[in-house]
Amino acid sequence: MGKAGSQDALIRFGVSMEQGLLERFDKLIAKQGYTNRSEAFRDLARAQLVRESWQANRSEQVAVLSFVYEHEHGDLLHHLTHIQHDHQEMIISSLHVHLDHDNCMEVLILKGKACELEKLSKKLLSIKGVKFGQLMHGSSGKDL
Repeated sequence: MGKAGSQDALIRFGVSMEQGLLERFDKLIAKQGYTNRSEAFRDLARAQLVRESWQANRSEQVAVLSFVYEHEHGDLLHHLTHIQHDHQEMIISSLHVHLDHDNCMEVLILKGKACELEKLSKKLLSIKGVKFGQLMHGSSGKDL
């Protein structure tokens, strides 16, 4: 893998695949806007490396946690604020959006060990009054 700021040389290699699978793959990548298979394969490899890195929990990760909640639901705001302040070392940015009269969306950019980010997201998403939420795993890009 290359170091920050350097470019790795591109290596050509062959891939054997059933014709039907290749045809389906070509349709999929065309639909997603890829102009060639190489970039699609590179993105698949990067996605798998990110998944493996999250599962191994060996390095600092980044993630986006988004959730929708009813802002007038009991002590919800107090709980959300309290938990976020208790974990401010992991929350590097936040965005609050008023969706309508009753509902708000919060988007948090998180950084830390994968297991800790998972724990924090479960804690926030399990608060009564949170209607929907999702943690999107990301990467700092250092090892990709």
